Amino acid sequence: MSTIPTNLKYTDDHEWVETVGKDRARVGITDYAQKQLGDIVFVELPKVGDKLEARRAFGTVESVKSVSELYAPLSGTVAAINTDLSDDPESINSDPYGDGWIIELAVTKADELKGLLSATQYQAVIDEQ
Repeated sequence: MSTIPTNLKYTDDHEWVETVGKDRARVGITDYAQKQLGDIVFVELPKVGDKLEARRAFGTVESVKSVSELYAPLSGTVAAINTDLSDDPESINSDPYGDGWIIELAVTKADELKGLLSATQYQAVIDEQ
């Protein structure tokens, strides 16, 4: 059973979003996603300052099983990246909602938050797979 914190928002691409300030959001992949990938060995991150569009790829996560694209859940500018992932990509496996966060965005279209899934809605997405 995957952990799905109720205080976060989700995408059907298995990313989570946490608002961490006015017009700022932290992004990572869900517990379900990291379990599907297996042991994560590398994360390709964007650069701080990169402009991202919602639903567009911004990087990749590589595991021993496969490589998966990461999709921006919201439009915005990359405000921070989790540089610890360079040396410790496995933190996504061990703590996907904490130390395994991937990027922080300065959100440019706050109304896009309304289109994200609740924990209950995300659970329904998982149940269908």
